[in-house]
Amino acid sequence: MSPEQIESLPYRPCVGVMLVNSEGRVFVGQRKDWPEPAWQMPQGGIDAGEDPQAAALRELFEETGVTPDLVEVIGHTADWVQYDLPPELMGRIWKGRYRGQTQLWFLMRFLGTDDQIDIATEHPEFSEWAWLDPAQLAASIVPFKRAVYERVVTELAARIA
Repeated sequence: MSPEQIESLPYRPCVGVMLVNSEGRVFVGQRKDWPEPAWQMPQGGIDAGEDPQAAALRELFEETGVTPDLVEVIGHTADWVQYDLPPELMGRIWKGRYRGQTQLWFLMRFLGTDDQIDIATEHPEFSEWAWLDPAQLAASIVPFKRAVYERVVTELAARIA
């Protein structure tokens, strides 16, 4: 794709979830489809007409098995956060319809127990999961999403109490 073609593509509307446990650690899953370490928080697209918070709760369930009754929604980022796909992925992901994602990130407190997390979902995205300190998140994600994670941690981690 030419730079002009890429520039003309929209961003995919998406949500992300920073799920924290009682110790202030954040849920991350290792992506099944990524060859290197790529630990990420739950995230995914917003369906047409779907409210962002409803999308965040749906994505959380689809990726972790965590139901809405097991979380408390604390808040979300003040603005949408965008990232561009790297050139080697441009045109290969999302059928070439998007240049990247624009995401609204939600902070949620996990009220359940670890045995209520089940990544063996209908369409599993993670091969394993862990709780990480918020300061470790940016270093654990793929490089092209690092700035997003830094911004989300800067904005939301202060609200973990």
